[in-house]
Amino acid sequence: MSGRELCRDLLCPPRRIRRGAALTLVFAGVLVAGAATGSFPETGQPVRKPAFRPAAEATTPHEDVRKAAADAMADGKSPMEAAERAVSRSGDRWGAVYSEGEYQEFQDALDGRYTGVGLWARREQDGRIDVTRVRPGSPAAEAGIRAGDRLTSVDGSKVDGRPVTDVVSLLRGDADDAAAGTTVTLGLERGTRAWTEKLRRASLSTDSVTVRKLPGGVTVIKIAAFTKGSGDAVRDAVRQAPADGGIILDLRGNSGGLVSEAVETSSGFLDGGLVATYDVDGAQRSLHAAPGGDTVRPLVALVDGGTMSAAEMLTGALQDRGRAVVVGSRTFGKGSIQMPTKLPDGSVAELTVGHYRTPSGHAVDGQGITPDLEAGPEDALQRAETVLTGLGDPS
Repeated sequence: MSGRELCRDLLCPPRRIRRGAALTLVFAGVLVAGAATGSFPETGQPVRKPAFRPAAEATTPHEDVRKAAADAMADGKSPMEAAERAVSRSGDRWGAVYSEGEYQEFQDALDGRYTGVGLWARREQDGRIDVTRVRPGSPAAEAGIRAGDRLTSVDGSKVDGRPVTDVVSLLRGDADDAAAGTTVTLGLERGTRAWTEKLRRASLSTDSVTVRKLPGGVTVIKIAAFTKGSGDAVRDAVRQAPADGGIILDLRGNSGGLVSEAVETSSGFLDGGLVATYDVDGAQRSLHAAPGGDTVRPLVALVDGGTMSAAEMLTGALQDRGRAVVVGSRTFGKGSIQMPTKLPDGSVAELTVGHYRTPSGHAVDGQGITPDLEAGPEDALQRAETVLTGLGDPS
């Protein structure tokens, strides 16, 4: 990637996940499709085994992948590798296979937890990796690492010029499914000083919703991902926002998350009504906002090419329902739903089972959502403020 890459050791996908579903944090296919079909119970419970099907009956992609993994295990080969080949043959763009550890990390991220050292990293134009922020109370903060420090190596591996997502994967120990308490050694520079720091990874909580106030009473609510509790956090922020000020809902770079939290977020801005329709293996279903949301304050939704999945679902609902003016650039276009299947070795395969549409019937998958007003990264926030001014005083 040219220019600068920005990432943190929270939601950047592990390498194996990036090869498949790119860690969209699941548009909630894990939860929505599973709840709808009864095939995936509450987190922490075992995945229900499929009912027996006669050999002559057509198999589903999930069954094909499960059979490939089981056959490989019986032959003493890698079930994960066999499953990955089967997913690749299926042509499913969003199909992916996760190790047991990766999938647990996935679930932890959706629950608002992750394992890491608590720093954000950025690759500069010259390829150097800089620390841009350190989480207070994290292992990195306790070691005295500061924003502006240069990260030169992770466990002896030089990081200059590497994609920042790879660097973050090293920090988290994705290749070894590293748990909290495992160690990682960082090479660092600050001015003329160069040193190494040995840190213990920790289980950290996410800050998926942040709120700040702009001059003039505008409230900016940034949602990094729809993790557990983010919907309530957004609704609290709306209630605490100045009554005479507008709201900017910043969904740029939001890769998705729990659809239940996206719907809860929509309930903060809508007085009930349709949020999206979706199908699971051909069966049609719908999602609705709860009544009683704020329908008065002027609202702008900021989006870009990194706005994906559940974030696109929310954007489409607010746009179609006439509740928000959408500013930015066309969203990613991930409108499919994945459902997980547990494989014999404990790994998990996710395959697409359906797609969703906005209230007006717009299919998002492969198309994305076109903003009402185009804006680049340099002027998007300023243009959003201008739009809010034009929307007028809510009183």
